[in-house]
Amino acid sequence: MVQQVTRGIKISVETTFEGTFYKNYRIQFAYGYKVTIENQSKDVVQLLARHWTIKDALNHIETVNGEGVIGKKPVLNPGESHTYTSGCLLSSPFGCMSGHFNMVNFSSANKFQVIIPSFKLSAPFALN
Repeated sequence: MVQQVTRGIKISVETTFEGTFYKNYRIQFAYGYKVTIENQSKDVVQLLARHWTIKDALNHIETVNGEGVIGKKPVLNPGESHTYTSGCLLSSPFGCMSGHFNMVNFSSANKFQVIIPSFKLSAPFALN
């Protein structure tokens, strides 16, 4: 698990290898990840959008931007957390993801970014 705190918002990420399959005559490696967003600040905040950079071992880079997370824009009071799971496909057994969440502080109406720490995606059979 990786964790990072930005402006009182703690991001924790756990990953799982989900398996391999063929898509369009190419092998794909499926990974799941669970993200927990914990409000350790004294203010009410809302997650507005996400930005991901996904890299595989073949130097393929994909950027994903979108509103909310899995169709939700959670509002977090102090001490509350929101957990969601998602996944991605890679063309190699190794890769990594990183990014940020765009958030707003309800007390000040200021928008800010919360860093999602870089985390590794790896198929266990490919490790020594």
